[in-house]
Amino acid sequence: MTAGVTNTTAATDWGKADFEAIYNCPDPRRYFTTLHPLDYQIPHHGQAVFRAVAETLQRHRSDRPPLNVVDLCCSYGVNAALLNHRLSLTDLYSRYTANGQAMPSTGQLTEEDRTFFATRRRAEPFRITGIDAADRAVGYARSVGLLDHGFAENLELDEPSPELRKVLADTDLITVTGGVGYISARTFGRLFDCVSSPPWVAAFVLREVSYRPVSALLARAGLVTEKLTTRTFRQRKFADGNERQAAFEALAARGLPTAGKESDGFYHADLYLSRPAADVAALPLDELLPG
Repeated sequence: MTAGVTNTTAATDWGKADFEAIYNCPDPRRYFTTLHPLDYQIPHHGQAVFRAVAETLQRHRSDRPPLNVVDLCCSYGVNAALLNHRLSLTDLYSRYTANGQAMPSTGQLTEEDRTFFATRRRAEPFRITGIDAADRAVGYARSVGLLDHGFAENLELDEPSPELRKVLADTDLITVTGGVGYISARTFGRLFDCVSSPPWVAAFVLREVSYRPVSALLARAGLVTEKLTTRTFRQRKFADGNERQAAFEALAARGLPTAGKESDGFYHADLYLSRPAADVAALPLDELLPG
């Protein structure tokens, strides 16, 4: 069992390992040191996809720069770091898993990270709002400058705060790399109640989870959801044999084969993009994304 991982749990619809202990630490180091041995890589895939989607949408809405992006389950601001900075996920692993060096305090790391990210900021960054139930993770991302706005709110349980409602009004794009299954159509519904016009939604969803309830809600808001059919995206290695077995059983229950996908020892995610029908017709998903 990897350090920082507890026994498999039924916190989701199948027996997925519980990483609860790493999601709300004072800084990101335990998060990265725990996930690095599992080759957690979905933010790397998100970086290319979200940037392509955001840049397309930015051109589409050039009258309202910069683009307003809402990252759901934002954690320590990893997606924001990769979207708005000249950095790779490998760079972040190198920064937060360094061995044999003096370990700075969280306060020292916060100060260093402010400079680290500021000096790598892209010339035309997107405006990013992060939402996550983990208050310390959101606070860290906000304090080092990764998020323009950060809200530690659980929209599965509660209505958005007045402050969050105000910020959400002009949302252009919603992104999520791993939260669907922990968050449901309920969260998306509460978000969409706050927006002035339906934003695009780009979501990576583990194949064990049905996206149908979310896509149905988005359809009622006037969005067409495309699923990328040409490939899936590795998320991370299975933490242990029990997790692998539970994932295979969940996939079998959904009628999905694992050959060429989870048989490689990794969770795989599908990519969904939801947009107005006219945008889908003008530029289908398989043409929008880089090869």
